[in-house]
Amino acid sequence: MSDIQRTVDAVWRIESARIVATLAKMTGDLGLAEDLAQEALVDALTQWPESGVPHNAGAWLTAVAKRKAIDDWRRRQRLDERYRTIAHNLSEASEDEWQPLDDDVIRLVFTACHPVLSREAQVALTLRVVAGLTTQEIARLLLVPVATVQQRIVRAKKTLSAAHVPFEAPEPGEWTARLGAVLGVVYLVFTEGYAATSGDRWIRTEIANEALRLGRVLAGLLPGEPEVHGLVALMEFQASRFGARVAGDGSPILLAEQDRARWDHAQIKRGRATLERADAVGRGRGNYALQAAIAECHAIAASIEKTDWDRIVLLYEALGRLAPSPVVELNRAVAVSMASGPADALAIVDRLASHGELRGSHLLPSVRGELLARLGRTDEARAELITAAGLATNERERAVLSAKAAAL
Repeated sequence: MSDIQRTVDAVWRIESARIVATLAKMTGDLGLAEDLAQEALVDALTQWPESGVPHNAGAWLTAVAKRKAIDDWRRRQRLDERYRTIAHNLSEASEDEWQPLDDDVIRLVFTACHPVLSREAQVALTLRVVAGLTTQEIARLLLVPVATVQQRIVRAKKTLSAAHVPFEAPEPGEWTARLGAVLGVVYLVFTEGYAATSGDRWIRTEIANEALRLGRVLAGLLPGEPEVHGLVALMEFQASRFGARVAGDGSPILLAEQDRARWDHAQIKRGRATLERADAVGRGRGNYALQAAIAECHAIAASIEKTDWDRIVLLYEALGRLAPSPVVELNRAVAVSMASGPADALAIVDRLASHGELRGSHLLPSVRGELLARLGRTDEARAELITAAGLATNERERAVLSAKAAAL
């Protein structure tokens, strides 16, 4: 990959949501907005090698995309007052004056999560236009084929256009009904930043921070919704460890080896206060608040050994009943291994494997390998870790698993 390609990719990761949001506000068409942004990226790949990377690359891409929209309107001979106003504003504004608006990104999220779309389409489209993930990354995150993701995104754009969905946040009375999809997308975006599904980076902080920012904005809009606070608390706790999760060479540092003095204890304090706000609503803990409570147990523990593993097991049991999934059960097995020993945990993992759960994912063989190693079944453990390394799509994670296998 060339230096320009890497630069363009980096700019897209950081600025794509704001660029697409700005264009969607201008054109009123989310699908068209993303297409225009992609066309501007192509121009960047051809022009930047000669002209150099602009001082404000996001503004450059936005301006180019806006001009493409205006050119398209010219070709269609739709020279109405709206076109003249936009063209005038564009000619008056310099690239350095471009300022992304937080409200536009929130509108972008709610538009992508409009109820005319299926939940699967909402998630895929928002991960594409808000987080700027590739279809390959979305496929890995959602555990579905790339072709399925591509089809969902294309169909979602066409559906929004056919339904004439406006680029706007819903009326306050509609927020709750659409909140589940929005929170689900924010959670998945943060997850991709917290543990990247591919590439050579273990953490993509710019993606995780964007998800946390969106969560905080939503919490301000909906202070009476406990799950919004629960999700924000979860992200605060998880993000507090970013400074200790990566070594100087970019390699991952696992929880047991992390220097807890490098955790952001101010952020942990914010997480605890936010979780208290979720509890203060008085409706009980939901999916995200339970996950936040688990993260809190880790955040306040002085060490792995002093972590309240029995409480974590109970919280995972509650989470499994409320939002059952093989990943939750696998995480419960890890907690059980710390609370009761690896033998009890291995029985849980073997049951998941016998049911075909998480087939094709590196998660199950990586956990199984760790448990087998603790039980002294070295050859089996090595084989599981080698399998897990082969299935891992993140280069850093693959290296960690390979090193564990070699150490055995």
